[in-house]
Amino acid sequence: MHGSTSNDHLIKKEIFGHPTGLYVLFLTEMWERFSYYGMRAILVLYLVTETTAKNSGLGWTNTEALKLYGWYTMLVYLMSIPGGYIADKILGQKKAVMYGGVLLIAGHTILAFQNQWAFYLGLILIVLGVGMLKPNISTMVGGLYQKGDIRRDKGFTIFYIGINIGAFLAAIIVGYIGERIGWHYGFGLAGIGMALGMLVYLFGQPYLKEVGNFIGDLKSENDKKIIQKPLTKTEKDRIVVLLISFLLVIVFWGAYEQAGGLLNLYALEKTDLNFLGLEVPASWFQSLAAFFIIIIGTTVARIWANRKLKGKNASSIFKMLFGLIIMGTGFLFMSAASIQFEREGSSAMYWLILAYLFHTIGELSLSPVALSFITKLAPVKYASIMMGVYFAMTGFGNKLAGLLGESASQYGEFTIFTGIAVFCILFGLLVMLFRKKLHELTHGAEDDEYVIFDQKIEN
Repeated sequence: MHGSTSNDHLIKKEIFGHPTGLYVLFLTEMWERFSYYGMRAILVLYLVTETTAKNSGLGWTNTEALKLYGWYTMLVYLMSIPGGYIADKILGQKKAVMYGGVLLIAGHTILAFQNQWAFYLGLILIVLGVGMLKPNISTMVGGLYQKGDIRRDKGFTIFYIGINIGAFLAAIIVGYIGERIGWHYGFGLAGIGMALGMLVYLFGQPYLKEVGNFIGDLKSENDKKIIQKPLTKTEKDRIVVLLISFLLVIVFWGAYEQAGGLLNLYALEKTDLNFLGLEVPASWFQSLAAFFIIIIGTTVARIWANRKLKGKNASSIFKMLFGLIIMGTGFLFMSAASIQFEREGSSAMYWLILAYLFHTIGELSLSPVALSFITKLAPVKYASIMMGVYFAMTGFGNKLAGLLGESASQYGEFTIFTGIAVFCILFGLLVMLFRKKLHELTHGAEDDEYVIFDQKIEN
């Protein structure tokens, strides 16, 4: 390392073949997702629990609860657009993540109080906090890798595993405490998780010096000129591809996010929760997808990377379409569960387990890939905004999920589950017909990917 101190060497070193900063962001996001998924695991259950119950809730109907759930989860992600804009134009990603974390801690802390005003104020602060943190921490992950580095997709998968460790722990711990001890204790515990995430982020700053900085602070006049240039034809085409891929995102999450709503209620009301004489908390099923991601996440990423290195089709668009189709297939297991319920009065929990397994394989092929895809194609000056648009599309998908869940009371679960499966599979196959044209519009952004190691470390 020419002109560098030994301390710089320590700061730039890698762990398990990836930048150390990845693991700082991994742990920060893990605790942020612990707080969010802890909230998600118990929100609908809290809303529908009777006010006269020992662990009293708000006594809402299923339809009312799913409606709020849809609005809440949509707004959480929709706020990623202003969150990304603020990062690109005012704060930079690094500071935006910090402010988002502070808002989240405040929101969860307020939710621990048993007042109506605290409930709604807490939700508002969480919506604002996720909007600031979520798109910007994901963009920072992409900034850790050079252009053309094939490790980027796997890096996002490792980051994604951090998300799901948080989600898994949240569903088990926050779910149990919320259901069995007290809803507001669960909400408060989620806030403690976010506080731990912020501590990790603060102490990990030495490993994030080169990413997430405000582009207005660039010292090089040449760098400033590059960012101020109008978009080229290639950049415009790539944005078109991203916007089309976002349609897949809306459809995917509109189906997948039945997990926190309709599937959550189905587990509570229509699934036989008895296992070896013990009653399994319904909220624990929220941990299944996260558990599967932790177990098979790197394996799926390795399979796709090996396909790429062997010259086989492994473009991001192809992976995302595969993910949508396989996730949709998972709903056929819920169709089978509905048939069993109609026949026997309850359905076996293995239908839910199988559905979540297929949903997980689909998620691993779409979600971390989409995050990585954005950092490959988005122009630097619009990086956080495009990530914000992605999460906003996720939000619209969540709202769609809520609407679909609400309609189950009118059409029945079998119709909804089967309809979701058929639509996702057919939509994925239809777009698959145009994937070559979409790949052309990326102008080779993924054509020459290979392993790039940090030259500063090797010198």
